[in-house]
Amino acid sequence: MGKTHKTASKAYKSRQRSFHIMLLAPCVVLFIFNYLPIFGLVMAFQNFQPGLGFLKSEWVGLKNFETLMKLPNFLPALRNTLVIAVGKIIGNLIIPIIFALMLNEVRNKWFKKTAQTITYLPYFLSWIVLSGIFINFLSQGSTQSDTGFLNTVLMNLGLTRTPIDFLGDKNLFPWTMIFTDVWKNFGYNAIVYLAALTGIDPSLYEAAAIDGAGRWKQTIHVTLPGIAPIIVLMTVLSIGNILNAGFDQIFNMYSASVYATGDIIDTLVYRLGMVNQQYSLSAAVGFFKSLVSGILIIVSYKLAEKFAGYQVF
Repeated sequence: MGKTHKTASKAYKSRQRSFHIMLLAPCVVLFIFNYLPIFGLVMAFQNFQPGLGFLKSEWVGLKNFETLMKLPNFLPALRNTLVIAVGKIIGNLIIPIIFALMLNEVRNKWFKKTAQTITYLPYFLSWIVLSGIFINFLSQGSTQSDTGFLNTVLMNLGLTRTPIDFLGDKNLFPWTMIFTDVWKNFGYNAIVYLAALTGIDPSLYEAAAIDGAGRWKQTIHVTLPGIAPIIVLMTVLSIGNILNAGFDQIFNMYSASVYATGDIIDTLVYRLGMVNQQYSLSAAVGFFKSLVSGILIIVSYKLAEKFAGYQVF
């Protein structure tokens, strides 16, 4: 018996070892691209000179942060980040819930699977690809031949006389970013709600039907309360992303004409560091964002534990 137990234990450890070896490469990549760059934050407290490196560059303490607060485009970028990020968070919570509820009512399995597949696909496309599609789709155009599809439809329906500049109008640009981000992610984000819907006891619907409740009342009094815990959880966890407005999306679709409402912290960091070569100042902006985001993530996990019973550790 003891020999059999040892053999089984040995086989188990051997299988586990292979799994750990498989995880080694992703862990190395994670360390190189996510943890190693943390040491670069020391630039935020230096007058960093690439020729001198970290060790010999002048130490200036909090001077870069004082300069940061005086930058004329820092507070607007912070405001734009909050507006766009909050809009995306709200849209990516409400629309997936509505879509999941609608899809849950579909009885035709073929149609249901087809709809799920079509709505999931955009999530797996990068913003490099999608930005080119949206730029053509939303193009204002100087002539009828190069006017985007959406403007062509709106003009043919008589809803507008002239093409709308979705990507060049500073008032429309944030809404365009929010809408396109929700369009890209709502199908994939609905997965968690569809999974939660399968966990609702069918007898609750039967009891509600016996009491005379129609589909709408069943949704209000059975379905929504049934998925309420996961809705609360996803809402609370999204707080940690309140300063992530989407660099890839905005960088590939914005222009100088929409800086007033479209410039976010991440694009500001890019311009300061990569374009203007103000490495210390860009590191200070990045450090500020990382610090605030870290605090918000901790707060969101605490709230998730309190209101949804979700524990990370």
